[in-house]
Amino acid sequence: MHEPDLHPLQPAAPADRAVLPGDAAPRWVAIRPLAPRHRPRIADHLLALPPHDRALRFGYVASDEQVARYVAQLDFERDEIFGIFNRRLQLVAMAHLAFQGAAEQPPRAAEFGVSVAAHARGRGWGARLFDRAVLHARNRHVDTLLIHALAENKAMLHIARRAGAKVELEGSDATALLRLPREDFASHLEALFERQVAEWDYGLKLHARRIDAWLALLGEMPASLRLPPPGSRDVPPDPRPQTRGSRVPPGV
Repeated sequence: MHEPDLHPLQPAAPADRAVLPGDAAPRWVAIRPLAPRHRPRIADHLLALPPHDRALRFGYVASDEQVARYVAQLDFERDEIFGIFNRRLQLVAMAHLAFQGAAEQPPRAAEFGVSVAAHARGRGWGARLFDRAVLHARNRHVDTLLIHALAENKAMLHIARRAGAKVELEGSDATALLRLPREDFASHLEALFERQVAEWDYGLKLHARRIDAWLALLGEMPASLRLPPPGSRDVPPDPRPQTRGSRVPPGV
């Protein structure tokens, strides 16, 4: 039996719970560009998807080997891959913006795919990643965004329709086509701001993780080796003999 190839953007996702009309807008979250060094975290994220979610993401229940091959084939130079990290620096959501056409020519179209970890849904992050993809596609002179999804993926199709995409259903498959406005100064400024804030957010989380690791290590040390916190009254007595009437203060 022929094994289907993993296209970078086979049916797109479990995107997230649909943000229905009247719902609050998705809250802001830092979205960071991903690089080749993030392949292990991307693999961890995708491999953690249950079978049904893998079917939504790839169009069939991809095996671990197929997921690993997809991650290995990601083209970080041509495409744009970005994600959301939690405070433990685990990748909990990611999007893949795959640019179409010959590599030597500027792309005019791009495909969008997204996945959100089951425990991180209901926060509008699928919609936030979609908005980020639209922004980056515009700034790369792309005028058409494509989304291939299963017809049962109501959340993804709702996100596409909300953005103004034309959705066509054919059996169990759906295709959404969104025409994008041209880039402008505001779109480039927004992308720059988002990137800088995301880098700051990631650095803050990384620093917090290092502090957590240091505190954990400190907790494993014997009590006799721990330094008392600054200002603590539990300071060990000075072991040096004191001379009665000495004017020299202890510890000098």
